[in-house]
Amino acid sequence: MKAIVCTKSGSPEVLNLVDLERPIPKQNEIMVKVKASSVTRGDVNLRKIPRFILVPIGLLFGFKPMKITGVEFAGVVEAVGSDVKQFNKGDHVYGTTTGLVYGGNAEYVCVPEKSKKGVLVKKPDNISFMDAAVIPVGGMTALHILRKANIQYGQKIVIYGASGSVGTYAVQIAKYFGADVTAVCSNDNVEMVKSKGADNVIDYHKIDFRKGKTIYDVVFDAVGKITKSSCKNVLKKNGSFLSVKYPTKEKVEYLIFLNELIESGKLKPVIDKTYNLDMVKEAHYYVEQGHKKGNVVITVAESSN
Repeated sequence: MKAIVCTKSGSPEVLNLVDLERPIPKQNEIMVKVKASSVTRGDVNLRKIPRFILVPIGLLFGFKPMKITGVEFAGVVEAVGSDVKQFNKGDHVYGTTTGLVYGGNAEYVCVPEKSKKGVLVKKPDNISFMDAAVIPVGGMTALHILRKANIQYGQKIVIYGASGSVGTYAVQIAKYFGADVTAVCSNDNVEMVKSKGADNVIDYHKIDFRKGKTIYDVVFDAVGKITKSSCKNVLKKNGSFLSVKYPTKEKVEYLIFLNELIESGKLKPVIDKTYNLDMVKEAHYYVEQGHKKGNVVITVAESSN
């Protein structure tokens, strides 16, 4: 099978498309024929961390540096191990490979049916493989962090960096929770963010929301670029400051919840650019610039619909 392999840190030039043997599922694993995967900001950051730092961190948290890149994927179950109960050959699935040596930027990937280091669920029928492949990381991050604020109907929330992957999901999830959402992004992304449900949009090039008169119940920094102290004048006393810098978790329950929103039409991923598997280097260069809108997809199989 073809796969993108990374064996050292550095620029996107360290990524190589190679031929590898197709993985064989263990008794508790599912082998997925990948239709689509992604390149996230996290992928870029992992690629740049020197191996002499990444390996000890991995040992501390119980994972190895990934040989094949890509933590998100969507595809069709090709084979299942003898102990697998919830999935069958032919099922359309999506999830993450977090904590595994082998990632989603490949034609096939084997993942455990149940794991503390990754998640796997069946794909809703009303989204494509391309859409599904970019939901887990951004979607689960936004959901996990927003739940910390216990948002109540009518509360005011401002989402800084609302046009990115986490930000676009946060806008939609916050609206589902009943919040009055103010989105902060660049002028180029105003209409896109409005289409996701934002009640108000601020162009950060023109206005610093932190110097405004509106007081918010929740401030969510979806790009990790502002601090709680800088928001003290616009954050309600005992209000919640949230940030993507906070630790997050991957849970099957999170994806099941997101599936419910997807099936009811309340959640839809934003796809900025799409690259073929042999163009993962180009995708990394693009994501590294820090200006992507929503998500970047990698199409792996001939058909990703």
